Amino acid sequence: MIAKDPEPNSLRYTPMKYSGSLDHLSYVEVTPIIGREYSTAKITDILHAPNAEEQLRDLAVIVSERGVVFFRENQDDLSVDDLKRFTDLVAKLSGRPEENGLHVHPLYRDPGNIPMGNGETDENIYVINSEAAKKLYKTMKGRESTVGKSLEREWHSDGTFEVCPSDFSCLLMEETPSHGGDTLWCSGYEIYDRISPPMRSFLDTLTATCAQPVFKSACTAGNYAVMSPRGSPLNVGDTFAPSHPVVRTNRQTGWKSIFAGAGLHVSRINDVYDYEDNMIREYIMRLITHNHDCVARMHWTKGAAAIWNNSCVWHAATPDTHLVPGAIRTGIRASSIGEQPFLDPASKSRREALGTVDLRPAI
Repeated sequence: MIAKDPEPNSLRYTPMKYSGSLDHLSYVEVTPIIGREYSTAKITDILHAPNAEEQLRDLAVIVSERGVVFFRENQDDLSVDDLKRFTDLVAKLSGRPEENGLHVHPLYRDPGNIPMGNGETDENIYVINSEAAKKLYKTMKGRESTVGKSLEREWHSDGTFEVCPSDFSCLLMEETPSHGGDTLWCSGYEIYDRISPPMRSFLDTLTATCAQPVFKSACTAGNYAVMSPRGSPLNVGDTFAPSHPVVRTNRQTGWKSIFAGAGLHVSRINDVYDYEDNMIREYIMRLITHNHDCVARMHWTKGAAAIWNNSCVWHAATPDTHLVPGAIRTGIRASSIGEQPFLDPASKSRREALGTVDLRPAI
């Protein structure tokens, strides 16, 4: 995708169009609103196809329109380098800033950052492991709260604590129990469309601070330096408190999505009173949790993979595997770093752009 010179009422980026190169793959749409699942496709076949770049670019279009794509077949031939290359190319071919690359986790140097299943570590790979997370984030405020547990705090968009957050993330599940540990994704496009036009216009004007002080506190407690830069020349230092638009434009589709309005990394809505800040974030979270038709759910199987676009979806893991005796749930994730989030005044909501109408009010 190429950024074009802005014209009156024109989008900053030309929306991507699907060319049909993946039509040979069988799939099902997970819900009418979000998600697609390829039942037998292998990521390595796409990477090694004669028209690999065309297929990867088309996949970027599908992921950006559907929010998340699941690969159900066991991707047992997908190496760590393949996972990194796949994630990197999907993002690069969708118009990511040329100077950006894969994210480097801030706490890569932490002793609690366990190795991958092959015994190795990689600064561009984040290992999904609940026990490791407890060690990495033991300094996170509120982890020992006595308030009744709410899974609302699980919802987040990857890398929102960075000046340039993640665009595409891809997770390969290496081991998973027979039940439990599902991941959910929610469409920020659809949540935006379920808000009244006057309220949408107001939210369009807002930004939010996405502070995540746990990274600095973990480095201080562990006496090691935070990783820097992290996938972009702009992702440096240990402040981890950028401001992002509450509503952003997805560069691949040109559609508006709620972005920094709710979730784990969003610490406050800027320039409003405290009560208004809480009210806005609670309202958006209510829309997420009360509209389950906006959600796609992945029951993981060994070797399955998912790739999603963080600029238009939130995701949340289900922390219930401790209820499954002997449960092991580990995976590896690579994330690309996209542009600084922006709201293009010429962009529209998904339903407006597609000419579709849903007359049901948000609940």
